[in-house]
Amino acid sequence: MRTLAVVLVVAASLPAQQKKAAGPKPPGEDWVSLFNGKDLTNWKPVGEEKWTIEDGAIHGQGITSKYGYLATEKTYKDFHLKLAFKCLAGGNSGVYFHATFKEGTLNITGRQVEIDRNIGRHTGGVYGDDRGWWVWPAPENETVIRPHDWNEMLIRVVGNRYRVRLNGVEVLDYTHPSPKYHDGVIALQLHSGGEGNMLFKDIWIRDLTQRGPAN
Repeated sequence: MRTLAVVLVVAASLPAQQKKAAGPKPPGEDWVSLFNGKDLTNWKPVGEEKWTIEDGAIHGQGITSKYGYLATEKTYKDFHLKLAFKCLAGGNSGVYFHATFKEGTLNITGRQVEIDRNIGRHTGGVYGDDRGWWVWPAPENETVIRPHDWNEMLIRVVGNRYRVRLNGVEVLDYTHPSPKYHDGVIALQLHSGGEGNMLFKDIWIRDLTQRGPAN
């Protein structure tokens, strides 16, 4: 009887343990989650676009003809950033880094890693620093994006070297010759003309500022 009781107790505890184990796993010990899947803790909206939480993902919707951003509360210098995104419409998006907003405006400084589901629109390329495009992926890497499905992106920023992996393929390895900005917030962007419709989830960051250079 005692053996049976032990078996029953163990069996009863399995569903709770399995449920706990089914949650998202961090990519490594020194990675920190930037999105808890429930609310916008660690983030602040900039502009009038709509940012909500749906099914464990951040849903950004362009409801005006202007830009919109969702920025981290913390600033970052050297880092690795991992996230998943899905484009629900044709309006483009991106991930800004080393970004700063002029108070009370949508004016932003910094650089953006482009996201656009349309082939040939340079997803993974780097844009910004008051100049426009700095670099974009080679032609063979323009089709790595999954236009209508989830995509995994890893952005590595160390000093003035920027590396972008999209769906397991390194689509960019670029050393910026003269970056204007070296620190700032990370911001998800909607540049939509009212068409932006984006999902983001599984957002993790590895802050390298206190660790020194890393590959």
